[in-house]
Amino acid sequence: MELEPVFNAAADTLRAIPRSELLIAAVAAMVLGWIGAMIAKRSALGGVLRLASSAALGLILLTVVLQLSRFDPRFDVAVPQIGLPEQVVEGGETRIPLSADGHFWVRADVNGVPGNFMIDTGATLTAISAPLAERAGLEPRRGGIPIMLGTANGTVQAHVATIDSLTFGNVSASGTDAAIAENFGDFNVIGMNVLARLGSWRVEDNTLILVPRAEDTIS
Repeated sequence: MELEPVFNAAADTLRAIPRSELLIAAVAAMVLGWIGAMIAKRSALGGVLRLASSAALGLILLTVVLQLSRFDPRFDVAVPQIGLPEQVVEGGETRIPLSADGHFWVRADVNGVPGNFMIDTGATLTAISAPLAERAGLEPRRGGIPIMLGTANGTVQAHVATIDSLTFGNVSASGTDAAIAENFGDFNVIGMNVLARLGSWRVEDNTLILVPRAEDTIS
């Protein structure tokens, strides 16, 4: 068994801890609970600490569930108070021809900054390269959870940010969640968290046709 990949994965996780406020809060809540358990028999304060620990862990779990729910349009929850705005995709029909490499590529603007994106129906989440994210002023969501992305070069760690405006062709998306990974290279992907919010999409004669929902179409 090769240990290097295991060590590298562990190192990536440890490096992510200082940037994950939720993880730090969870560790602090657990430590509080352990302290409460140790002094519970000697002081009523122990019970209070254990109760506070349980409440904090419950709130952290709820926050994680709310964030994960946004990856699936069927369970999407908008909670602007904690940085989870409504994800909206609207506009007009857009046709994207198949490129010579066998993929569908589109030029898109992220908060007004252009970049090349591959339309990937196998990707759960839209992904932005670190260079493009920096130019577009994207920052990892405060209190966000680190996620793991499977790529052609293996699994990479990423953080979720919110794109205020993502436009390509006649399609406009707002409040879109996107993963940012430092070691994602200069590769950008539009995933199913955008495509599934369309009315429909299909491939005809080597052309990808994106059709927004009727009520979201801009006249």
